[in-house]
Amino acid sequence: MKVDKDIPAIEESTTVSKKGSKQTKISMKANAGVNVELNDKMKDLAVVEDQDNFSISDESESEKQPKTKQEEKVKLSHKDKKKFKKQMEYDRQMDVISRKGGLGHSELGDNFTISQIQQSDKKLAQLENTVDIKVENFSISAKGKSLFTNASLLIAQGRRYGLVGPNGHGKTTLLRHIASRSLQIPSSIDVLLCEQEVVADDTPAIQAILKADVKRTSLLEEADKLEKEQRKGNLKVTQQLNQVYEELRAIGADAAEPKARRILAGLGFTGEMQNRPTKNFSGGWRMRVSLGRALYLEPTLLMLDEPTNHLDLNAVIWLDNYLQGWKKTLLIVSHDQSFLDNVCTDIIHLDMEKLFYYKGNYSMFKKMHLQKRKEQIKDYEKQEKRLNELKSQGQSKNAAEKKQKEALTKKQEKNRAKLHKNDDGSAGPIELMQRPKDYVVKFRFPEPPPLQPPVLGIHNVTFGYDASRPLFKNCDFGIDMESRVAIVGPNGVGKSTFLKLLVGELTPQQGEQRKNHRLRMGRFDQHSGEHLTAEETPAEYLMRLFNLPYEKARKQLGAFGLASHAHTIKNKDLSGGQKARVALAELCLNAPDVLILDEPTNNLDIESIDALADAINDYKGGVIIVSHDERLIRETNCQLWVIEDQTINEIEGGFDDYRRELLDSLGEVINNPSVAAKLANENL
Repeated sequence: MKVDKDIPAIEESTTVSKKGSKQTKISMKANAGVNVELNDKMKDLAVVEDQDNFSISDESESEKQPKTKQEEKVKLSHKDKKKFKKQMEYDRQMDVISRKGGLGHSELGDNFTISQIQQSDKKLAQLENTVDIKVENFSISAKGKSLFTNASLLIAQGRRYGLVGPNGHGKTTLLRHIASRSLQIPSSIDVLLCEQEVVADDTPAIQAILKADVKRTSLLEEADKLEKEQRKGNLKVTQQLNQVYEELRAIGADAAEPKARRILAGLGFTGEMQNRPTKNFSGGWRMRVSLGRALYLEPTLLMLDEPTNHLDLNAVIWLDNYLQGWKKTLLIVSHDQSFLDNVCTDIIHLDMEKLFYYKGNYSMFKKMHLQKRKEQIKDYEKQEKRLNELKSQGQSKNAAEKKQKEALTKKQEKNRAKLHKNDDGSAGPIELMQRPKDYVVKFRFPEPPPLQPPVLGIHNVTFGYDASRPLFKNCDFGIDMESRVAIVGPNGVGKSTFLKLLVGELTPQQGEQRKNHRLRMGRFDQHSGEHLTAEETPAEYLMRLFNLPYEKARKQLGAFGLASHAHTIKNKDLSGGQKARVALAELCLNAPDVLILDEPTNNLDIESIDALADAINDYKGGVIIVSHDERLIRETNCQLWVIEDQTINEIEGGFDDYRRELLDSLGEVINNPSVAAKLANENL
């Protein structure tokens, strides 16, 4: 970047201040015709300004050489200062709008504060052999913001729990505190949280899983060592070797590899991929290896945080079916309602900084929660009415609240006496009820103008990154303004490539893309939040892009479920779900005629996915979805198109036929028909 020609060239001379420290002054030559590369200078120069001076300190050794006496030492004029400051402000703004948001999460420790009831030594000894988890009245806060207040964690052996609640309320934080044993988890319960991908090295995927079984690996190494000794003629090791063989038989060592390969196959790994070094996989595929390893190990408590995010629809169907037969304890955070319906036996709802427990799957929870919410509102209104009565009788606000708390304490003790006769008596402090807050997300896409066909499509397309190995051959596909299409197929088959061909980002070796010349396409994918500028807030971002007033930008963000406090947080500090909402708001403001959604649900919570389904159903334009979310596909009445055998074809039959065919091809026993499918049939 060049600076205006009338900014003089800058030179430095070094002098020593009275304190003995080096200070750099500015020497200038009035050289009006010279351009200066300011960006390079600014990397090395720290600019310091006061009322009388504008000095620049340079740490480069080569620049610290003394200058000749002839060089004149002068100060920048007011005009030059102004230009210099203007240039710096411009560079700062360019940095703000060009730096992209980051990923990851805060570490535990200093970022979180946790409090819980300390158990006596006797109580801890009793917990040594317990099979259930019971942590009462714990509180967790993140940098001063309360996430859990006097909450209780109750997990029974052999149950499959779904942990649900709005994004950003602490679900992942709870899993991480359980995994780190910051909460008092019995030592007899081994806990595994699957959250990090396996290391990228020369270890084949299958061995990365098998080596996780430390006992089996150790016995095999010992057997190999003893076999070598035996081959050398040392017969003394025979008895010891037979003992090792016996231990290997006892732990089912021979069945380990078939089990591991079955899991990898279900997660989408071909035979060749299973033997491929992990360093040759992308991060998403290494995350699948990590998930496979967790399933293989079968810990007492397995915790999965959004396990479907890294999977395609085929792998989700397999995992859904596999976990229905899981015998140990499971705790899942997921935005996939069909997955929670099919897998879970219980739902834990994070609401108002506490955990509430419901028997049954997610659909049953929704019905019970609706009824409970009505009762909570009724109880809250009774409480407020009683407080107002006490105040009208002349009592102060504090006295009225104290009296109401006493009444609640008596009620709680009465209930505990009835329901928990053997309880240890520990309970959190009584608090007045807060008005239940309904979490509602509702948004809509603007109605597009009518477009004449062809709206968007490809004709007789052949394409391959390597011309000798085409991904697609003689492919035909098209949509109109009424189309609702879901594209399915395993990872690596070319779904993303197909979308790029469809929108014109890739040029086919044969055939053509066809589209209406007035068409405005709107694209949203699982990485859409990553393009947001890092240093701007969501409100500033939309204001700049669409020239919106501040109030309108915030209204748009609020319509897409972004909490008001997040409107003024820098994009880089938003969660994945919050970034996705900003990207959706941006998509809506672009007023597209056709929506192309590639895994749109990955960073959205269940309520937002419901809102997305409703918005798609109300939308008057064409829609193409690539998604692993069964419910979104069903709710939007999408017609399935499958990519296979180098082309794309419409599937005869519905989602259940596709599911059955897939599981049959993997040799899996179908545990239960999809709950979502049952509900759909019941509503017909």
